[in-house]
Amino acid sequence: MKGIILAGGQGTRLDPLTKATSKQLIPVYDKPMVYYPLSILMLAGIREILVISSPKHIGTYQDLLGKGEAWGLSFTYLVQDHPRGLADAFLVGKEFINNEPVCLVLGDNILFGQGLPKILKRSAELSEGAIIFAYLVQNPQGYGVVEFDENSMVVSLEEKPASPKSNYAVPGIYFYDSQVVGLTENIKPSPRGELEITDLNQAYLEQGQLRVEIIGRGVAWLDAGTHQSLLQASNFVQAVQDRQGLMISSPEEIAFRQGFISQDQLAVLVDEMADNSYRKNLERLLD
Repeated sequence: MKGIILAGGQGTRLDPLTKATSKQLIPVYDKPMVYYPLSILMLAGIREILVISSPKHIGTYQDLLGKGEAWGLSFTYLVQDHPRGLADAFLVGKEFINNEPVCLVLGDNILFGQGLPKILKRSAELSEGAIIFAYLVQNPQGYGVVEFDENSMVVSLEEKPASPKSNYAVPGIYFYDSQVVGLTENIKPSPRGELEITDLNQAYLEQGQLRVEIIGRGVAWLDAGTHQSLLQASNFVQAVQDRQGLMISSPEEIAFRQGFISQDQLAVLVDEMADNSYRKNLERLLD
């Protein structure tokens, strides 16, 4: 399975922070925001990754992430000229996908918690249909909402409904089979002129091929798309790392634990880092 990180958009909710940089390059405590969705793909075992961003910022992502070899990965970079909806990522990345299953993760999604790697790896074994996730929230009116049956098959999808049919929101991570490009090509733009991810999911639902994975209470889902949520996410990461001495969403650590790189390769990466808390956490891992 391949992976796509969608790191486009204007990031207007974070203005003026995003006047000169991409939202997904803003730090969430001790690492760039894009490291968090990247880590989701890595935990799923995905190593071929496409990064999609705007013409203005794509070069910065290339400078930050490189070719991916240092982490045992392979990065491809493509430009989305202007925001045309989340599902447009599959048209931009059509050649990269090359009729294979693919996982799309939005650049501002942060997931962390017990059992998450197992869920992600299981989802990455998808061969037919699509998988979305469900996360229990208090205010489903502000999210895309999924209703599902006892067999984890999706019954309905709603976008920010006034009267939600469930309290389960859909986080920004999606697994699709090789049909995804063809189905996206048949989607009509919404009234705002975009290809909506909900319409793509609806197409899978109408085929009876849309399943849901429930994210339990042991996993935190954080959206760093506003000033308040960005601060909350940073405070969460700091609290967990300082209290437990564990890293959250460190590509170096995940690459090592996943077997993408050896201990010697990790030691080389650490040796090249500046002397700061990020390096010290990785040094403890080596010890």
